Amino acid sequence: MSLPAVPAVMLQGTGSDVGKTVLAAGLCRLFANRGLRVRPFKPQNMSNNAAVARIPGTAEWGEIGRGQWLQALACRAEPSVHMNPVLLKPQSETGSQVLVQGRVAGTAQGRDYQRLKASFLQRVLESFGEVSRDADLVIAEGAGSPAEVNLRANDIANMGFARAAEVPAILVGDIDRGGVIASLVGTHAVLDEADRAMIRGFLVNKFRGDPALFDDGLATVTRFTGWPSLGVVPHLAAASRLPAEDSVALERLSRGPAGGLVVAVPVLGRIANFDDLDPLRAEPGVSVVFVQPGTRFPAEARLAVIPGSKATVADLEAFRRNGWTQDLAEHLARGGHVVGLCGGFQMLGRRVADPQGIEGPPRAVEGLGLLDVETVMEPEKVVRETRAVSADGGVPLAGYEIHLGRTEGPDRQRPVALVDGRPEGATSADGRVFGTYLHGIFANDAWRRALLVRLGLDSVARDHLAGVDAALDEIAAALERALDVGAILRIAESRRVKMA
Repeated sequence: MSLPAVPAVMLQGTGSDVGKTVLAAGLCRLFANRGLRVRPFKPQNMSNNAAVARIPGTAEWGEIGRGQWLQALACRAEPSVHMNPVLLKPQSETGSQVLVQGRVAGTAQGRDYQRLKASFLQRVLESFGEVSRDADLVIAEGAGSPAEVNLRANDIANMGFARAAEVPAILVGDIDRGGVIASLVGTHAVLDEADRAMIRGFLVNKFRGDPALFDDGLATVTRFTGWPSLGVVPHLAAASRLPAEDSVALERLSRGPAGGLVVAVPVLGRIANFDDLDPLRAEPGVSVVFVQPGTRFPAEARLAVIPGSKATVADLEAFRRNGWTQDLAEHLARGGHVVGLCGGFQMLGRRVADPQGIEGPPRAVEGLGLLDVETVMEPEKVVRETRAVSADGGVPLAGYEIHLGRTEGPDRQRPVALVDGRPEGATSADGRVFGTYLHGIFANDAWRRALLVRLGLDSVARDHLAGVDAALDEIAAALERALDVGAILRIAESRRVKMA
């Protein structure tokens, strides 16, 4: 396949969660601020935090990883399904739903997917070509690590893509977790010669203190690998104001009650789109507590939010095993409020039925019974951006929907919102429990403020997206100071030269 000779560079990591997504977003914003048309690209992602994006040439919406949505925002570009052509959404310990170019392509167990993924390489390259045609520069991101050489056969996430598309790579190491020299040098040691040649430099991420103290460490890595250092990135406090890409970050995000209004969020086994909670986390006077399995809801919580789930029935059963049903009852008895988002909305009803076995064996399970609605799982997936108004005050709302299932019942007569005049969501008769399919609803500033005031917090409406945008600019400025940006551009430009 002939690909455009556009400058491009790929960030690959010594492991998962080394900060590639934030660094890629920061570089996207840095070069966008220089006036370049920058586009993000991640060939394969695994995350239940998904966003909606356009399927070019159609009126349809598809799904991409939330990280690529953030990177598109950093580029000031409209998200496209081609920015993340393969998305894996885990449904169990061993299996995932597979989406290709935004659409569901099926489900696969881990072992089966390792054989299947080679067939996706052409689609990945096709998407990379689409992204490149609209760009002066592409910032690509790997998944996991190229050091996972046991997965190298048929790889499309790291070196398999880099070599097929001739995109040079920069290796990212995380000093915060320790052993960064061994991680960088060890990656060099296990790669084969052709893969090793794709890496043109390295950088060290999440450094605390004076980076000059690590000069000898950088020299050591270069001595063992021959790769030049491109810089040492400090710990980026602004990264905490960006959406987290996957559930690896949940324990870091959790913070104990610090006064003010406490929000309890149970951590479901297949929790999805938990970045829905970010606008609450960013509010002064609000403490969001992610409740881990085996722990209780904080007694001082004024609000409990049941988040989205990629496996509603399984997570509902686990919710009961964790004893959270009793916690929820006690929370309501103390005068608390409950919100269910997407899968959490489905759980709040009287019953969830899966007659076609979409999430596993066909079955129906009793819901939490806090809303008078029932959900029936259906094979057709709803994926769309949504504009609405709140049902109680006509406040404009923007959000998106990604869900299977249809929810109906008497409490739908008290909707949360109206979409083109149609009811969306449901509310209990006393108004203290409601559920909605609208992801991103808390990001609507006026609506969020009204909810917090109702819960007893004297909140001032804050522009949540403006805060995310400011964080991206702050990170871009930090990378400008910390990295050899000229060298990174030359590495990216070397692809254009090679392909010319």
